Amino acid sequence: MSIFLSTLPLLISVTLVVIIPVAVTMGCTILVRRSVGLERLLTNNEVAGFKFAVVGVIYAVLLGFAVVVVWEKFRDAEAAVGQEASAVVAIHRLAEGLGGTVGEATQQRLGDYVETVIVDDWPAMARGRISRRAGQALDRLYAAVLTTNPATPRDAAIMSQMLTDLRSVTQARRTRLLLATGVVPGVLWLVLFAGAVVTLCFALFFGSPSLRAQTLMSGLLAAIIFMALYVAVEIDHPFTGPVSVTPEAMRLALETLREAR
Repeated sequence: MSIFLSTLPLLISVTLVVIIPVAVTMGCTILVRRSVGLERLLTNNEVAGFKFAVVGVIYAVLLGFAVVVVWEKFRDAEAAVGQEASAVVAIHRLAEGLGGTVGEATQQRLGDYVETVIVDDWPAMARGRISRRAGQALDRLYAAVLTTNPATPRDAAIMSQMLTDLRSVTQARRTRLLLATGVVPGVLWLVLFAGAVVTLCFALFFGSPSLRAQTLMSGLLAAIIFMALYVAVEIDHPFTGPVSVTPEAMRLALETLREAR
């Protein structure tokens, strides 16, 4: 569900996740107030207030935890992309030190891998999938590096560092592929949205002399809850939707590779 909402245009997703639930909450407040009456609702204020405080705290902790987790994973995705781009540039510069056909072949395979990541891997991650072409390009890059036969201690040191940086590329790619599938499990989304409904239903048990004030307070409460949920939904898939990690770092790395060549 979260990946579907993330793929929608920003205005549509905001309408579905925030605006419509807030409008429904305010409408339910007016409907309950007119159906039940102020006198009967006023008798619930003391007991309902105590229970609402408990429910509100429990849900606030759960919702806050979800938002913090997805935000941290979003930052991890950005860091993984930056790490991968830096390792790519490092491998290219080390390949220059090898020289000859081996170094040129490594640089060529490296450029092919970065291009495939930008053109094929990123759109696949936006759909929560894995690009086989990018994986095959990485395999060819490994094959090019492993054909190196160090003839001097200098070449051996370059080869060792290239393998270290290549491992960093692999780890960074694996990290972003894992994060692209989403952070919050489906059962937790069910609990978060069901908890929002329960929390807002508790607000309907209260009565205020001013119907306008009570409706406004219910709407503001719903807005806070669903805006937090919207943030979690929007960045749960770091590479999907208008709020996502872009391949800008990889593009800059590709430009560096082309300028060097």
